[in-house]
Amino acid sequence: ASSTLAFTGVPGTATYYALIMTVYTWVAKGAWFALGYPYDFIVTPVWLPSAMLLDLVYWATKKN
Repeated sequence: ASSTLAFTGVPGTATYYALIMTVYTWVAKGAWFALGYPYDFIVTPVWLPSAMLLDLVYWATKKN
């Protein structure tokens, strides 16, 4: 599924959140490695607060 499909679909579904968390995990890992942090820290679920934060940013942007 594309991100366009996910964001135009009904939010709150398991598929919707699974897709965002997967994408956010990839983005978080990429940024983490780019900043030079060791892999040890990314194995912990630090993507959860990041996903919630980015989701809030998305809805705030959409609202405006």
